[in-house]
Amino acid sequence: MWCKTCNKEAFSETCDFCGNKTEPDIPSEVFWCSECKVPIVKYANDIGKDICSICGKKTKYMCADIRPVFPEERLLIEILTAKAFKYIDKSVWCSNNRYYINGKPKVVSVKTYDKVDIDNIIKELDEHKGKNTYEHFNNFMSVFIKANGERLNCLKSEAFDFICDSAKKYPLENIVISFSGGKDSSVVADLVVRALSNPSLVHIFGDTTLEFPLTMEYTERFRKNNPKCILKTAKNKEQDFYKVSEDIGPPARMMRWCCSMFKTGPITRIINNLYRDKSILTYYGIRKYESVSRSKYNRIEDDAESIKIQQQTVASPIFFWKDIDIWLYILGENIDFNDAYRLGYDRVGCWCCPNNSERAQFLSKIYMPEQYNNWRNFLVSFARQIGKLDAEVYVDTGKWKARQGGNGVSSAEDIKIKFSNCTTEEHAKIYQLCRPINDDFYELFIPFGKVSKELGRKLINETIVLDVKTNVPILSIQPFRQDGYEYAVKIKTMNVKKHDDLQRMVGYQIRKYNACRKCLKCESLCRHGAISIYGDKYKINAAKCKRCKMCITAKYLEGGCLMTKYLAVKEKSEG
Repeated sequence: MWCKTCNKEAFSETCDFCGNKTEPDIPSEVFWCSECKVPIVKYANDIGKDICSICGKKTKYMCADIRPVFPEERLLIEILTAKAFKYIDKSVWCSNNRYYINGKPKVVSVKTYDKVDIDNIIKELDEHKGKNTYEHFNNFMSVFIKANGERLNCLKSEAFDFICDSAKKYPLENIVISFSGGKDSSVVADLVVRALSNPSLVHIFGDTTLEFPLTMEYTERFRKNNPKCILKTAKNKEQDFYKVSEDIGPPARMMRWCCSMFKTGPITRIINNLYRDKSILTYYGIRKYESVSRSKYNRIEDDAESIKIQQQTVASPIFFWKDIDIWLYILGENIDFNDAYRLGYDRVGCWCCPNNSERAQFLSKIYMPEQYNNWRNFLVSFARQIGKLDAEVYVDTGKWKARQGGNGVSSAEDIKIKFSNCTTEEHAKIYQLCRPINDDFYELFIPFGKVSKELGRKLINETIVLDVKTNVPILSIQPFRQDGYEYAVKIKTMNVKKHDDLQRMVGYQIRKYNACRKCLKCESLCRHGAISIYGDKYKINAAKCKRCKMCITAKYLEGGCLMTKYLAVKEKSEG
């Protein structure tokens, strides 16, 4: 939001400073000063936005957003397109695949990366890196900071106000900073600590096991440089990324099961251990300009459908910032940051993420050759396994990133709910199971009500589920023998108006029992901390479960199990 009266960003429909109604946030634009040779950021409605604040000369529109190119990336671009050190004394910036050399654009297309010899590139970089200095770069950055000093002050002031206002309802011990090791979370961490004058806040770092080596180095450096900071590492030590990928297929753009299993789930465990049932405020480095999906978020979010961890309210101090704002703050405030950005990476999440750009893949070939080759070999092997005749082309052209569902994956059978209607009892279905019934199976029915083996008919090993409000039986669960099913269970719905709705949710739990890959999604979804997953055990604590049914509602969990999305198979049409 934007307040015209105060000429600054606000975070509600009414400005907290003057009380006037705010408007949707006004976009900023990047202008270039040919005299100072630096970009200048101005709001679209600024008077004199095309005048340099240092030299007073007229500037020209450059682009919507831009980032600095550090000497390490500059040297790589020189080797790719010209000769080493050709631009060492130039002001070099980048916007997507367009580089600006002293303000003049130079496009480096994806095809450029395909044509070069990686081994030669690595050799040349090694030969020249000793002579690659920061002298000219630092001089340009000093001018850049000075030219945008007023904007930096506005960004800091607004962010501090937002942080202080959003933190009013929470004790400091219930405030958390989400720390990924990326530039955005580094800025947020610095802003929050300074705004709240508390260097001892809890930071949670999600180690996905797929982090850049430089991210791990930076995180350790951050820990040492901030000795009062409580930095907790969340890591899934029970799962191996490659083994899971072999089982259900590698992540794809629309099927990033890795986020729940290796990031959100482990972070939820840390939060549950630290805060139990307490509500917390988590500061995130989310920015609306990063992607279409993030542009739909709110700056403060606590809606159950929007946040991944139910116990928290999420606040985003840098929600309206652009890349150039992030770098203005980092360089202007002399903040330490992840060295992967110096190499040219524009994001530093999981190094093999299917959302990574072609340039990121190219950089990984150079700076992480062993990891890159191992991952590519795995992808090629998987492509052959699912029947791709042109496996290497399928991988190298990035088609694996667009994979949807479990086509060709044998484990896709596990998500299919196979049942037959009972011929002797109304409202009863006989479900096929992939393994024998045990105590874990009965725990899956705790969200429906009180599970009682005592009330069931012992002769047939029946278990009854009672409605917690009325104490009336609503489910009968009975181990069963069915032709064609090695393992089966008969489940009958009773004393309810909508038998089909209840059976549909029962089917979701059957799917969990057959298809659960311990992805931790259910554990993250439960706001009461009733669900826990350790080793091969999916446990529901009856004392903690509030029977809210979020874990068995398609609105919150499609098909009742995250594997529905990742293993669903498109049926081929006949003819």
